[in-house]
Amino acid sequence: MQIMRSVRILALALLALALPATSMAGVVISVAIAPPALPVYEQPPCPGDGYIWTPGYWAYAPSGYYWVPGTWTQPPSVGLLWTPGYWGWGGHAYIWHAGYWGPHVGFYGGVNYGFGYVGTGYAGGYWHGGHFFYNRSVNHITITNVHIYNKTVVNNVHVNRVSYNGGRGGIVMRPSHRDEVAMHERHFEATRMQINHEHGARDNREFRASVNHGHPPMAHNAGPVHHPGNPHPGNHAMNRPVPHPQSAARPVNHPQPRAVTHVNNPRPTPHPAPRATAYHPANAQGHENAPRAQAHEGHGHSHGH
Repeated sequence: MQIMRSVRILALALLALALPATSMAGVVISVAIAPPALPVYEQPPCPGDGYIWTPGYWAYAPSGYYWVPGTWTQPPSVGLLWTPGYWGWGGHAYIWHAGYWGPHVGFYGGVNYGFGYVGTGYAGGYWHGGHFFYNRSVNHITITNVHIYNKTVVNNVHVNRVSYNGGRGGIVMRPSHRDEVAMHERHFEATRMQINHEHGARDNREFRASVNHGHPPMAHNAGPVHHPGNPHPGNHAMNRPVPHPQSAARPVNHPQPRAVTHVNNPRPTPHPAPRATAYHPANAQGHENAPRAQAHEGHGHSHGH
């Protein structure tokens, strides 16, 4: 019986190596060791109107966990928000739940990724009238051609940096009714830029947890990671109109798992600012934390991890 189990694990591992390695694809990634704690880092300035912040996370490859820096990303279409992926204990291993684009932010394990992703929902901004309104209290905004407002967000990033849900030492949180509703909405997979960004981090040896021991070298300067196959990831354009063709959005079909990557470790171990002009009509959609119409003087400073 033990021999058959070992053969099955080996076969699945070989199949996983033959497939494109990405935590955003349809491959189920299952690891017996918990991911490291989330590092604390600074957010780079927002490059232009319509960009959405996607926080950093620990991904997994045959070489082990590696850090994917947070980055500003253009969504596939106006009105979509990013639900971050998260690691969750599945009873026998930690399973990666891939992130997705959708009209509302869904469940992401209660993980406090910072910059508005405080464990549930999103307090970093909202869409209205085809424009994104940025909460300057949690986003690094230095340009003047975007809509901004200020609303204080309680963030315990320096206290709780646990990067997974459930298991020994993990975050104890279950999806709320609102999360369940968001899960059944139409979702879109990560963009090509996001996938290239993750691949660029995977190919950088210094991002591996086995090398940096949980302290990535770029954690304090999380800009775009350039990938050889994509020399212009589209994340450094400043103050340009953002195209959002509907045809670019690819729905998530949630296919059957094609492979399981499993590490045989039976005992998991935890491991100056421009003048702020705010505008928010009473019927603005998409965010319960949006402020009422008011103007504040911003501070241009951001905290998160």
